[in-house]
Amino acid sequence: MEPLRVVTGIVAPLDRPNVDTDQIVPKQFLKRIERTGYESALFFDWRYLPDGSENPDFELNHPGYRGAKILVTGRNFGCGSSREHAVWALHDYGFRVIIAPSFADIFAGNCLNNGILTIILPEETVKELIRRAQQYPGMELTVDLERQEIRGEGIHLPFEVDEFKRFRLLNGLDEIGLTLLHEDKIAAYEARRPEYLTLGR
Repeated sequence: MEPLRVVTGIVAPLDRPNVDTDQIVPKQFLKRIERTGYESALFFDWRYLPDGSENPDFELNHPGYRGAKILVTGRNFGCGSSREHAVWALHDYGFRVIIAPSFADIFAGNCLNNGILTIILPEETVKELIRRAQQYPGMELTVDLERQEIRGEGIHLPFEVDEFKRFRLLNGLDEIGLTLLHEDKIAAYEARRPEYLTLGR
């Protein structure tokens, strides 16, 4: 997992509450177990028309939001089933930061394990960011995890993040990476293990 320290990029607004994981990546794309290759599946039912062409009315299809790294959206984002594919699709698309008034717990945990920062801000603040992004397509923000602040033209917003979550993202540590921090202790245990198993016989 790549470390996440400072992200500067275009902001994509998705002004919808309760976006569930089936909307983020529909069930027909869950047949694969690979962690990559889901970019085209993201918001599939919203992004595409029945003939396969892009839906011009869907926010992310606006030319000004192409290549966005930051998603600003409504409350309870990522609710529904616990499918990790939803986070894989968001990551494949290019999102590294998601800002919302609230997130589903399992979804937020999956984001953490895949190097996506979730930021909770007051609903009115989120609505203002969405409004600005809608008014100025292509608007960029800088999200600084080291300083825990969001910066942009006329914007300076501090945010709180759990210290352990911050540590993991800054150092690019998923659960395997965390385990490997103790590799020397694991190796020492394994070296002693055969002797340990013979004790008491």
